[in-house]
Amino acid sequence: MKDKIKIGIIICDRYRTCAGGKCFRSLKNREGAFSIYKDQEVELVGYTTCNGCPGGNVEYAPEEMIKNGAEVIHLATGLVVGYPPCPYLVHFRDFIETRYHIKVVVGTHPIPQKYLNIHSKLKTWESSEWQKLIQPTLADEKTRLAYD
Repeated sequence: MKDKIKIGIIICDRYRTCAGGKCFRSLKNREGAFSIYKDQEVELVGYTTCNGCPGGNVEYAPEEMIKNGAEVIHLATGLVVGYPPCPYLVHFRDFIETRYHIKVVVGTHPIPQKYLNIHSKLKTWESSEWQKLIQPTLADEKTRLAYD
């Protein structure tokens, strides 16, 4: 394995009681957006919510994660698949990268199949911007079904 990488995860506040099961499973299995670490050891150094719309926690949580060694911040898949998807997602990504000079990855666990189905019907992710945003969390159907 290559060097260890330290990451932080920011989840949507509407899922604030989430125990992180899908994110942690996908991190362990290097699935979804975590597939980029397939040859690396990963340490989770922070896990928190955005603190609700419009995401006040996004202003300072990355700083704490960075003090704990974070080299990458992941914006959880829940910000993408919830309905409606987070209207601040791109703002969060751009703010964190600009303010803290740290890489931000949109997504954690693979998009569950049931969410792909409904968002496809609703045409939520048809724009080229959304296609780029969901790319790290797309997986094959078998994997998506395992996250339903």
